[in-house]
Amino acid sequence: QVQLVESGGGLVQAGGSLRLSCAASGSIFRVNVMAWFRRAPGKQRESVAAINSAGSTAYADSVKGRFTIFRDNAKNMVYLQMNSLKPEDTAVYYCNADISRFISDTLRDYWGQGTQVTVSS
Repeated sequence: QVQLVESGGGLVQAGGSLRLSCAASGSIFRVNVMAWFRRAPGKQRESVAAINSAGSTAYADSVKGRFTIFRDNAKNMVYLQMNSLKPEDTAVYYCNADISRFISDTLRDYWGQGTQVTVSS
């Protein structure tokens, strides 16, 4: 069984910062891409940032220059540092990871339960 657990969400004023954390646990052989998605009220889920096991990153245009994704491969954790937050960043943020559970397993997609980020104006 593999679990992803997010933490670090909360309420912050516009211009403030938050750091989200996501820990992958359970039977894990390899973690490939780790990513953050978000779903704002009334909108579809969107990709925010992603990072592969080599450390290459990609960001949505709306967060470039404000958000930073990084990971700790030894701990199977991924983080999202969010600076200069705007009210439009308000959403439930979800952690996502491609994980194989043993050497012959295929990579499978896993999701966390989500953490609420609310940015007040």
